[in-house]
Amino acid sequence: MGADTQGEINAMADSIREKVIAIIAEQAVLEVEDVRPDATLDDLGIDSLGVVESIFAIEEAFDIQVPFNANEPEKSAFDISSVASIITAVEGLVADQA
Repeated sequence: MGADTQGEINAMADSIREKVIAIIAEQAVLEVEDVRPDATLDDLGIDSLGVVESIFAIEEAFDIQVPFNANEPEKSAFDISSVASIITAVEGLVADQA
């Protein structure tokens, strides 16, 4: 993998991270800088409806299908345990689609 390709991958990861954090911040009615990677959605005050709205916004922003069951989120293949885990999961879904 050349330097250009690695740079493109890093830029894409930064873009995904920024978009996901912006979506979560909007749902939590917080400033982007107040959304920490180690925070849970609960820490940020996002309720179950906010989680579903966040998932829909992520799907729309990245044109992906998120494997998330709102009725049984703990059994979902999409990890929503923290902001960082959501970012990682979205990066994986976007990469799978490439």
